[in-house]
Amino acid sequence: MVYSQAKVIAGGLAHIPIVIGIFYFIMTFFNKRAIEYAEANKPKKVEKKVEKPQIKEKTVAPTKVEAKTEVQKPTSDSPEIKTETPKSKEIPNIEKKPMKKHADVPVNIYRPKTPYEGTVLENYSLLKEGAIGRVNHITFDLKDSDPFLNYVEGQSIGIMPAGEDANGKPHKLRLYSIASTRHGDNFNGNTVSLCVRQLQYEKDGETINGVCSTYLCDIKPGDKVKITGPVGKEMLLPDEEDANIVMLATGTGIAPMRAYLRRMFEPTEKEKNNWNFKGKAWLFMGAPKSANLLYEEDLQRYLTDNPENFKYTKAISREQQNTKGGRMYIQDRVLESANELFNMIENEKTHIYLCGLKGMEPGIDEAMTKAAEEKGLNWSELRPQLKKAGRWHVETY
Repeated sequence: MVYSQAKVIAGGLAHIPIVIGIFYFIMTFFNKRAIEYAEANKPKKVEKKVEKPQIKEKTVAPTKVEAKTEVQKPTSDSPEIKTETPKSKEIPNIEKKPMKKHADVPVNIYRPKTPYEGTVLENYSLLKEGAIGRVNHITFDLKDSDPFLNYVEGQSIGIMPAGEDANGKPHKLRLYSIASTRHGDNFNGNTVSLCVRQLQYEKDGETINGVCSTYLCDIKPGDKVKITGPVGKEMLLPDEEDANIVMLATGTGIAPMRAYLRRMFEPTEKEKNNWNFKGKAWLFMGAPKSANLLYEEDLQRYLTDNPENFKYTKAISREQQNTKGGRMYIQDRVLESANELFNMIENEKTHIYLCGLKGMEPGIDEAMTKAAEEKGLNWSELRPQLKKAGRWHVETY
């Protein structure tokens, strides 16, 4: 049969819907199969439910109490717990109160380039006959300072000694702990006092005198001295009236302690302050001889007048013996009082202050370690905790 061209075209066009229908059917079929395949290989909800019970109810780290309980009660089939070193007893609330920043404390009112020239009011020896060395109490007049050189207990000032060094340059300043309260020795609030020991040492058979300490011990009333500062926030007293203050001092390390004790116990100071100390103060004082004890008359007066608030323990190395028959040092006194001392430290209101020669630190650290052990405490862990809480204060030189 012969078809015309027009019929052939018409016939072809007539099949297009059929071809489209077949193509649509194929696409639908394969899309459906693809969806079914994806659904068949999709993670089932049941598998999620199986994972849930495997998650522990507590996902946070155990508390200190829980960790302690786990160590105290190890299971027989848990060798890892058995071999774990038990943690030391912890002092509760040791970091309860954050360390204060003391933002309102005066700092660097006078700097080395622009020092204040203060007038010496008095300079006298603090030692009794038979003492070793040379230690003086020196007071400077501040009333003409502008801006006024004010300070608080526990700070230091810088002294720039007159003269030049071997290279022809001015001597560098030295820092000294302030030994007076903010009201000064005269209670008028316009003086500052220092407690200075003349530094002496042997070198190549020759006695060398410290530059600044000798300068200060030799100055006379009426002399002018370049002063900088004040500086320091490490040794400040807490604001709380019922705080407990433990003080460990040797030699002129008594300087800031004297300021604290005057603020606490001097009647005139108490009248001037809006601060009435109600806690307990305990001073451990180290000296080579009784004649080297500084401000002893004042300390004995505080002891007599405030027996419930002040305790004074002395370690006189060349006159007293420790339990082993050796010289009595401040660390030996700490060990003797370990139980009472750490009962105080366990109180979050207790602050510890250490001031004196840097060489005293290892002995104190060893004594505190042994004393802590008697209370089931670990001093190497406890000390940084006290420091972080703003309760451990050290100034050594």
